[in-house]
Parts: sequence; C-alpha cells; structure tokens
Amino acid sequence: QVQLVESGGGLVQAGGSLRLSCAASGLTFSFYAMGWFRQAPGKEREFVAAISQSGGFTYYADSVKGRFSISRDNAKNTVYLQMNSLKPEDTAVYYCAARARGASSRSYEYSSWGQGTQVTVSS
Repeated sequence: QVQLVESGGGLVQAGGSLRLSCAASGLTFSFYAMGWFRQAPGKEREFVAAISQSGGFTYYADSVKGRFSISRDNAKNTVYLQMNSLKPEDTAVYYCAARARGASSRSYEYSSWGQGTQVTVSS
C-alpha cells in the first residue's frame, strides 16, 4: 500500500521560506516521478512542481518558477519542496503525489496522493 506523508508546513510571513518534505513508502520510489500540487480555499487543485524518477528533470508552474525548488533523495524515499520568497497567494494545502511514469503537471495522471500540509503566508 502506497503511503505519502507530507510535513513542513506552517505559518510564515511574506518573504519567508519553508521546506516541505514528502516521505514515501510502499513503492519502489526510484520508479516514480513525484509532483507537488496545492489547493487554496475555494479554488481548484493546481500544479506546483514535478520531478522525474532520477531527479534529472524538473518542471514548475510559472507562478512559482524562480522561487520554489523541487528535489528528491531516492535513498531516503523523500521528495522536497523548497519555497522561498513566499507570498500570501501561496497560501494553500500542499499535496505530494506519485506517478509510475514521467513527470507531469496533470493531477489526474498521478495515482497516489498524500493528505496534505497547510502553508499559510501572512502579509
């Protein structure tokens, strides 16, 4: 049974930083591309970033490009999202997801999801 557990969310002031982690179990982690998505209140879930199985390819939403960085440690079965220069509009529940193929920005292409971690950015 695949399990994804996010951590690292919290309350931060605008301009601050947070690092999210997503620990995976129940899968051969290195076989899976990983993605981060977020959902703000009253809005649809949106793509944030994705990383290929080896970590050699990364992909970002335009809204976070240059501020967020996705990485992974296959030895630890963990994917990270470093978030810098945070803005109030980054406030959302952040989810990690696993896909047994290449990295994608389409949420419906991911088969496994975590429960999410709340990120709140105050102005």
